[in-house]
Amino acid sequence: VYYVEGLNYNLFSVGQFCDADLEVAFRKSTCFIHDLKGNDLLSGSRGTDLYSITLQDINSPNPISLVAKATSSQAWLWHRSLSHLNFDTINLLSKNDIVVGLPKLKFVKDHLCSSCELGKANRKSFHTKLNPSSKRRLQLLHMDLCGPMRVASINGKRYVLVIVDDYSRYTWTHFLRSKDETPKVLIDFLRLIQRGLQDQVRVVR
Repeated sequence: VYYVEGLNYNLFSVGQFCDADLEVAFRKSTCFIHDLKGNDLLSGSRGTDLYSITLQDINSPNPISLVAKATSSQAWLWHRSLSHLNFDTINLLSKNDIVVGLPKLKFVKDHLCSSCELGKANRKSFHTKLNPSSKRRLQLLHMDLCGPMRVASINGKRYVLVIVDDYSRYTWTHFLRSKDETPKVLIDFLRLIQRGLQDQVRVVR
């Protein structure tokens, strides 16, 4: 059934009834709809060049409701409720009574879903730098503090301090109980690494 704004009556869609495996027939003064078993579902009468159907004459409401069109808000509510399932599958679920509470309506996608489009979007990955920014070890160190972790370690540590040498990509990892330990751990690390490698750290990021 099609809705036309400003029109006092809905327009009957033969195609949608046929898609629902129903038989539609027109004669000189009447029209009628049968299911595959030959049961009468709807009948109408002809007035001039138009056929009209009275919905009160429906004998079996379930097959007919399959061809009724869901409102836009209904369709998108079910689309979101079913984890952004595509509309063809939603119509299949509705037709076969697979989902409890899902009305037997024709769900139509009348515009694009921004969340679905964003989920399908992709972009090119960043190019890997072939040459490091630094020219020697300890010239540039990258540091990152992560935490607090939801579950603490056996020693009660919830933070992770990661240090990466830009030139060699060598990585050191330190586990902390709190962020307050960071300055001391960092100072001790720099003192130890500079003494061990006999070189100075130039830049820390």
